[in-house]
Amino acid sequence: MTLLWLLLFTSASSVVMVPDKPKRSALNQLTRTLLRNYDRGVRPVQNWTSPTLIYIDLLLQSLLDVDGHTQKVTTSIWYRQIWTDEFLVWDPEEFDGITEISLSSDAIWVPDIIISEFVDAGKSPAIPYVYVNSSGTVKNYMPIQVVSSCALELYAFPFDKQNCSLTFRSWLHSVSEVDLALLRSAETVAKDKRSFMNDGEWDLLSLPSRYWQLHLDGRDYAHIQFNVLVRRRPLLYVVGLLIPSIFLMVVDVISFYLPPDSGTRITFKTSILLGYTVFRVNLMDELPATTLKTPLISVFFAVCMALLVLSLAKSILVVKLLHHSEKEVKEMSVSACLLDKYGSSSQTFLESTFTSLKTLDDEDQSGGFEFDLVPEEDLFSLSEAPETPPRLERVLQEVTSLRLHLLQGHTDDSAQADWLALCSKVDLILFRVYLLVLTLYTVTLLLLWASWSSV
Repeated sequence: MTLLWLLLFTSASSVVMVPDKPKRSALNQLTRTLLRNYDRGVRPVQNWTSPTLIYIDLLLQSLLDVDGHTQKVTTSIWYRQIWTDEFLVWDPEEFDGITEISLSSDAIWVPDIIISEFVDAGKSPAIPYVYVNSSGTVKNYMPIQVVSSCALELYAFPFDKQNCSLTFRSWLHSVSEVDLALLRSAETVAKDKRSFMNDGEWDLLSLPSRYWQLHLDGRDYAHIQFNVLVRRRPLLYVVGLLIPSIFLMVVDVISFYLPPDSGTRITFKTSILLGYTVFRVNLMDELPATTLKTPLISVFFAVCMALLVLSLAKSILVVKLLHHSEKEVKEMSVSACLLDKYGSSSQTFLESTFTSLKTLDDEDQSGGFEFDLVPEEDLFSLSEAPETPPRLERVLQEVTSLRLHLLQGHTDDSAQADWLALCSKVDLILFRVYLLVLTLYTVTLLLLWASWSSV
């Protein structure tokens, strides 16, 4: 009896310890069933004359980089494409109510949709799966970093607007095989800005889209084009580039109120020019580089530097005119007269006096001064005196020299004052011409910027 119970217990234990064979999951069975005879190289239609319709949608996330030199734009987009695969259809009731599964994108047919403006591989994350529902609808959602070519208009920088297109098309198939359509209406796509990072340098204006076909070699190819319309926010460049340049130009204009006869004006203007040159060199990286058309801001900086050089040249001209007076000529004439009068030992006192009076007469005719001197007849009468005391002759000679010196100094001061007044008038005229040129340049620049920014 004991042996019987032992045998029964051993049999029961062996039955409990043997596990049941696991059933294959419904998801696994569904995947195996769908992909068992699936050929990913064949377009998924039962009737080969029926085109496969690809629905495309686009959400712009950010504008990462704009390279004016190479005319390339890097954008981050959220791309969605949906199509129907007639070979991936099942009854959910046969597979535990499963209505949607994820499959590897390498295991099924995927349309050959490319971007026509694509020029370089971006840093896009690899998304290896797609969603498939029971009716055969395939959803392929992926983030893409697109490096595309774009005809950038940088002439109005930093008040520029850009229009870059992203054109989606099939690389090989014509409309009779693969056709394209918008997943949402064009109006909805154009106004959708919810996913765009609006805190950067660029502001998204609109994202219009259109469908069109290209006829080539007797076949039509479908295209869907999205136009990315963006506008640059100029505040950073206005504060960092334009305002400092304007301040330097204002300081240069104010420096014209420094006296032209002081040497500080040229020194001050030279310092402004050197400072502006250093400012331009340090901000070269902030300016866009383009080989097609010179940006207006580069023209602005070049003209500002030319105006500073013109201002410095005008100040140098005024200072040169100021020191190129008649003083040197008069000093040379008076010195020659005195040397001729006192340097010759054989010249008599009468001849010296006559020469001094002739010099005074010349000064009277050139400078407009009248001297209360003894007439020439009285001086000539001195020669009739048989003998003149040497001491009296020496005193009269010194008095005449002193009077000549005083009158010459007075004449020089008056001539210098007149010449300074003339140079001040010339400086004022050149300053007004400089202001006129600066005003015309400023108005022209503002009109050009306004016209280009309003396009």
